[in-house]
Amino acid sequence: QAQPAESGGGSVQAGGSLRLACPDSSYTSGSNCMGWFRQAPGKEREGVGSIYTGFSRTYVADSVKGRFTISEDYDKKTIYLQMNSLKPEDTAMYYCAARLVFSPSCGASVPRVSEFGYWGQGTQVTVSS
Repeated sequence: QAQPAESGGGSVQAGGSLRLACPDSSYTSGSNCMGWFRQAPGKEREGVGSIYTGFSRTYVADSVKGRFTISEDYDKKTIYLQMNSLKPEDTAMYYCAARLVFSPSCGASVPRVSEFGYWGQGTQVTVSS
């Protein structure tokens, strides 16, 4: 089931920043959990991080820890992925999705693709060296 698209992708040089935005669709499943994912060419989709919406509890993968931050604007029902110090290996299509059912692991672990649905269309992030 398609959801409104992510936004904010683009092309930047290494060391640059981008902020991605995504409508919070977790009300659809009632999970209050949104995840960010990415998929590089020829690779499997991987979890970047998750947020327990309404409580702003977040978790990001070790590969982006210290560079990427997840946040939300509760009133706007929008979640964000702030990406700083971007590296060429961050180049990928980035997706957001809502967890299908509530889990206390939301915002405390890397999200698993199989546990999420209501995927956005993705937004391309390209980082050049």
